[in-house]
Amino acid sequence: MLFDTLDRQVVTVDPGQGQVIAQAIPLPKLPYDNLELSVYWAEMRDPIWRFPPKFALNQDNEQLVKGHVETNSPWNSLVSVIKKPGKNKWRLPHNLCKINESIEDMVSLQPGMPSPSMFLQNWNLAVIDIEVFFFQIPLDLVDAPRFAFSVPSINREAPMRHYHWRALPQGMKNSPSICQWYVTKIPSLVRAKAGEAVILYYMDDGLVCAPNDNVLTQILDETITALATAGFELQQEKVQRLLPWRYLGLEIANWTITPQRFVINDRPETWRDLH
Repeated sequence: MLFDTLDRQVVTVDPGQGQVIAQAIPLPKLPYDNLELSVYWAEMRDPIWRFPPKFALNQDNEQLVKGHVETNSPWNSLVSVIKKPGKNKWRLPHNLCKINESIEDMVSLQPGMPSPSMFLQNWNLAVIDIEVFFFQIPLDLVDAPRFAFSVPSINREAPMRHYHWRALPQGMKNSPSICQWYVTKIPSLVRAKAGEAVILYYMDDGLVCAPNDNVLTQILDETITALATAGFELQQEKVQRLLPWRYLGLEIANWTITPQRFVINDRPETWRDLH
């Protein structure tokens, strides 16, 4: 469990230049001292009624099936909708500031990123990327209702629907530490019998290094099998076997390791520009 005692406070948000498009109604009376209210808002450039129908959280929605479930929880925090750049997929950033204030801190299990410069030269590499890593780690059933949010219908055509996460939410301050614990435990048996091969993991990015291609293939297959057995899905298109390998913001070649090129948007105008 993540919580001992919780101060139930009203969750508010300053819309700023955004537009309030729906206001939460009090949820069904439950044995708590207070019911939370929240305001769901979107930026004027992307009002909710312009979002495609795929955004709606229905039984066919990927996020609903994998991540959250309808609820009568009295908790309610702000959630926003941001389209992923270049994809027909959506992010649901959840404002958990008030929830985080009530959670005891966990220590960082892995305070820094592993450096690929420690590998022996001319060894073979492979990079693994776990798909939506946070959403594949279950929450304790007692804690889950605290991570609740409401979603309005398009153009307010129907009452809002209320959900809570049943998987680890992004934005919860202890989520990175829990992810590090999970990702260390899963490949531990493979790592124990890997011999000279090295298996590195940092959050959802993994790297396997071996002295030759045969050993690399064997260890890589065993690592993927261990992850699949634990219920994790891999992004097969992001399993990299050929150079240059891209890992944790670095581009790795035979003789060099350099930062990946990136573009900084120094004038963000919407939340989407920050993702």
